[in-house]
Amino acid sequence: MTTLQKGDKAPQFSAKDQDGILHSLADYKGKKLVIFFYPKANTPTCTVEACNLKDNFERFKSGNYELLGVSADKEKAQSNFKKKFDLPYPLLADEDKSVINAFGVWGPKKFMGREFDGIHRTTFVIDEKGVIEEVITDVKSKIHADQILT
Repeated sequence: MTTLQKGDKAPQFSAKDQDGILHSLADYKGKKLVIFFYPKANTPTCTVEACNLKDNFERFKSGNYELLGVSADKEKAQSNFKKKFDLPYPLLADEDKSVINAFGVWGPKKFMGREFDGIHRTTFVIDEKGVIEEVITDVKSKIHADQILT
């Protein structure tokens, strides 16, 4: 779905998280950034993915990684999701889909025989200089941390 590839400069972005705090790519200069896009907060597969990343959060921190989750949910939905599962990283509420579109993860999907536009579950690993190190399009929610860290 996305046209971004390993070696590309990550798109500049800015969006508010679940608490209304603005995050941009520049905030993460000098750190590795894992930015994962998921369709909807508090849904079964998204919850499994978010909790797998939470359960491995110390592994990410020890490797100088920061994490950002992104969906088109409202701040309140992101806040509820973060609190309910005690997620230790920010969740961007990208209601206008500016970040989602910048990374090219919005488009046609099929689910239960129905076609619609939505977010493609995709993860980007961005290096300390803002260059994409990896694009994961075949996300395995139960073992996603291992997909990223190995």
